[in-house]
Amino acid sequence: MKRDDRIAGAAGLAGALAVGVEALSFRVDFLTDPLGPKALPLFAAALLGAGSLVVLARPEANPGWPAAGGRTRLAAAVASFLAYAALLFPLGFFLATGLEGVVLSRLFGGKLTHSALAGVAISAALFVVFGWALGIALPMGAVWQRFGG
Repeated sequence: MKRDDRIAGAAGLAGALAVGVEALSFRVDFLTDPLGPKALPLFAAALLGAGSLVVLARPEANPGWPAAGGRTRLAAAVASFLAYAALLFPLGFFLATGLEGVVLSRLFGGKLTHSALAGVAISAALFVVFGWALGIALPMGAVWQRFGG
């Protein structure tokens, strides 16, 4: 039904507007970079809004819902992202991101060894991009502070 796509498009557009409005309220007491902390959420809101407008303007004639296995994997992926957010500060960026990479890779059928390698590679690549190239302070993790970090 076209109505399902329109509902999803409207929900995505509402989410994009909410993220954009919230991002505009971000303030920092000192100048960290020219764009400030609102650049990434505004970019994400723009992408979500653009995609939602496309779905609203051109809904699929006969959209299909994923099979039960796909819905289960989708629910597990959402739960893993919530767990990632909860574990980011206790475990630190590198370990939490690596574990998230493993979980997502396994959800999409990766073998355990390949998933572990993918998790380490993803974590290292994101650390290089955000921590080193962009100079963003990433959480080290409370777990590592016991070892003198």
